[in-house]
Amino acid sequence: MRLNLEQLPAALQRGLAAAYLVSGDEPLLAGEAADAIRAAARAKGFVERRVFDVDRSFAWDDFRNEIQSPSLFSDRRIIELRLPTGKPDKGAALIAQIAARPPPDVLLLLVAGKLDQKSADSAWVKAIAEHGAWIVLRPVGAQEMPAWLRARARAAGFDLEATAAQLIADRVEGNLLAAKQELANLSLLAEGPSIGPELVLAAVADSARYDVLQLAEAAAAGEAARALHILDGLRSEGREPALVLWSLVREVRGLWQAGERRRLRTQERGAWNQASTPSPRALERLRQIPLPDLLVAAARADRVVKGLAPGDSWTELAGLTAMLAGALQPGPVSGRVAG
Repeated sequence: MRLNLEQLPAALQRGLAAAYLVSGDEPLLAGEAADAIRAAARAKGFVERRVFDVDRSFAWDDFRNEIQSPSLFSDRRIIELRLPTGKPDKGAALIAQIAARPPPDVLLLLVAGKLDQKSADSAWVKAIAEHGAWIVLRPVGAQEMPAWLRARARAAGFDLEATAAQLIADRVEGNLLAAKQELANLSLLAEGPSIGPELVLAAVADSARYDVLQLAEAAAAGEAARALHILDGLRSEGREPALVLWSLVREVRGLWQAGERRRLRTQERGAWNQASTPSPRALERLRQIPLPDLLVAAARADRVVKGLAPGDSWTELAGLTAMLAGALQPGPVSGRVAG
């Protein structure tokens, strides 16, 4: 069966499928869908969990052996495949086979990025949809964001007024992790069951001491010590690494696009709405900033933050921040602090 995120809880209450595929671009929604499936599986005795990250060198024969071999620690296992490209290549036939004839002690969970039409029509996806469940995560558009925020607020036990929801939607600019953080902060500040625009404006005016956008601006301006201090504060406050990464990537994209505008000598507006507008100090440093290396470092950090590559999220974010600020020189393997 094919489900959206809203239909998943009821489907899990009716019973567990043997195989699940969660696909979509939004990390927050993918994480929540996978968490719900894992929780339902644990309640049914699937205690052990094995996670496999699929890349070009992935050993599918080893994965087949893992599926076929009984566990030494638990009668029931969750076998999780992280498939960021949505293309299992040589493993497609094996996945289809497992979905059609699953071992009784295994629940298969695949978490993938957004599937293109060719992948969506492939035999392995159809096998999961036929014998298990395919959860398709639909992005939350700008027009839908206020309603999405109000629904999340109701689920958390408070009422978010329409004007307040619109203010938050304008502030987060489509970033669901940022929206989640805003709602969490407002729930702590609220003195009653309802949150209006006054509280949202007050929260914005008296926001956290360390703001993710301030981090990106400080790094782009070359203020390495201040940027790393802000990053340390964000970590101490329990901010989501994905939200911090979003702010840094947004700044890098803004700088790259500013460089392209300079190169092409065009002042077209409206073509760069997914990036920030760099500050004058950042633009002064534009030629000093290793943008190609930063994009590579950002891609690496993105994989680590999403759990698709080994490493520590905050270490990657510190390296990316230092490189943007000019305190870390890019290298073939790792950067070195500029002396």
